[in-house]
Amino acid sequence: MELTNTINRKKSASLFEEAKQYFPGGVNSPVRAFKSVSGPPLFIKEGNGCRFIDEDDNTYIDFCCSWGPLILGHNNPQVRDFVIETVKKGTSFGTPTKLGNQLGKLILDNNRYIEKMRFVSSGTEAVMSAIRLARGFTGKSKIIKFDGCYHGHVDSLLVKAGSGLATFGVSTSAGIPEVFAKETIVLPLNDQAALDKTLAEYADDIAAIIIEPVPANNGLLLQEKSFLECLRLKCHKYGVLLIFDEVISGFRVGLEGAAGYYDIQPDIITYGKIIGGGMPVGAYAASAEIMAHIAPDGPVYQAGTLSANPVAMAAGYAAIQQVTQEGFYEKMQAKTETFVAQIQNYCDAKGYEVNIVTIGSIFWIAFSKDTIRAADQIDAKSMELFKVLHHELLQKGVYLGPSGYEVGFVSAAHSAADLEEAARLINESMDVVFRK
Repeated sequence: MELTNTINRKKSASLFEEAKQYFPGGVNSPVRAFKSVSGPPLFIKEGNGCRFIDEDDNTYIDFCCSWGPLILGHNNPQVRDFVIETVKKGTSFGTPTKLGNQLGKLILDNNRYIEKMRFVSSGTEAVMSAIRLARGFTGKSKIIKFDGCYHGHVDSLLVKAGSGLATFGVSTSAGIPEVFAKETIVLPLNDQAALDKTLAEYADDIAAIIIEPVPANNGLLLQEKSFLECLRLKCHKYGVLLIFDEVISGFRVGLEGAAGYYDIQPDIITYGKIIGGGMPVGAYAASAEIMAHIAPDGPVYQAGTLSANPVAMAAGYAAIQQVTQEGFYEKMQAKTETFVAQIQNYCDAKGYEVNIVTIGSIFWIAFSKDTIRAADQIDAKSMELFKVLHHELLQKGVYLGPSGYEVGFVSAAHSAADLEEAARLINESMDVVFRK
């Protein structure tokens, strides 16, 4: 299908050409290059509430929300004001600050599943540190991960499955030595038989199993609670640590994240995104016993010049204070479900092959009627349909992340009227996608 551009993107296109002189592919994170969708990437200059404005002065209702951190929307007044107040006092000291204590206490006071934590500067760094901690605590080296779960660009986790049911990892990126990938065993999601077989054979070498309990980096591959419970039971049985990567789900599906949503106790949890209120941040957390292995208390070394940076701590504290308000998550889920239902009901009435998966305030548009729990169930051809949808929505002023494998997010700043407008525009765009 030929895609017709009706909006002005000249300034974004010019800035993109300039950016190619400075950055690989013109971007500082690959998906931003719009390779999977149409036209040049949008260069955003301003955001407020649920909308942002590009350099060509086009306004969009935003469902990317900076890939998840902006659960309160753009330019939240409380976050902005506290950040400005903090910046006036300095931006970094390389020392402990009261703000770090305040945010740490706020998080721990609202989470039954962790006792101590350590702040870092990104989700990738949090996962990298959690893996090192698991290996240091258990004295074992191998890790189990699941196909379709993404845990940042950590060398030993940037791998895919090789041939066979339970296989050692194969690197998905140049620059990762084969020996690193071989420390990772990749299993299919939602496959207890593969898990049993692997643990029976390799448990003495496996330090941890890591999973996104809400897999949301390769579609929204919601798992049955029984599978997550099985992981917990098997880890207990075989002396393996269970790591929940909650960089996306943490503070998104509830104050206690997916651990609380499913009422499952992991051994280590990683966080990011929302806990920084829009600033770069990450964290890993566990019981006091496990965290006692981290330096300076224990032998597992991990450090960071800008860890617990006061500006990030201020933004995170102002954000988390707001999401702890009574009824916050119930309201978020209710309006997300209403929004999704408006689109799903329309598609069903039209007979369109669309299923919108949702949990909390996360949603994913799948061009299939099947229940998708594993990455290999996603039809790659459906990405062409998403490309059309994404293009049409840009013309109408709605922004989704530029990949059909990415999820969308609803923020507290999306009003009922905003969501009703967006649903109408998405429905109109679906008519174009499925036009015969």
